[in-house]
Amino acid sequence: MTVNTLIDEKAIQKRIKELALKIEQDYSNEEIVLIITLKGAVFFATELAKSLSLPTIIDFIKVSSYSGTQSTGEISFNLDISENISGKNVLIIEDIVDTGRTLTYLKEYLGKKNPKSLKICTLLDKKERREFELLPEYVGFEIPDKFVVGYGLDYDEKYRNLPFIGYIEQ
Repeated sequence: MTVNTLIDEKAIQKRIKELALKIEQDYSNEEIVLIITLKGAVFFATELAKSLSLPTIIDFIKVSSYSGTQSTGEISFNLDISENISGKNVLIIEDIVDTGRTLTYLKEYLGKKNPKSLKICTLLDKKERREFELLPEYVGFEIPDKFVVGYGLDYDEKYRNLPFIGYIEQ
């Protein structure tokens, strides 16, 4: 398999800083809870959190709808948050939004926990594949319908450690 560069490391770092500034403006010194989706969003979330000067709480959730390169259509829930988010500003940190299935489920699930606000920040948005009506409030990059890896995104647990976003040619 060949991995071709789609978005280089320098562009990713620049865009993360821009997203952090926008988030800081929108929340104007209010505390936020970052709910990081495991495992893919960890690289992005870590860099984003380091770029924020807001009071920040970090928590994790693990859900999945993928096996290999295809969505299974089923949501697998593996780890719930431990933080009480009632009355708090919550920002779901995701690596990629494509069909929107997983994030639609997460928004409904977390919304039942009565947060003050609930928004989505994603590194990548693959709008061509959207099956659910979902518009993330913060988007790093819109990308074409290619299977991407790197910067936390994987193909069967491989390629997460690449410092860039690439696409696989088989």
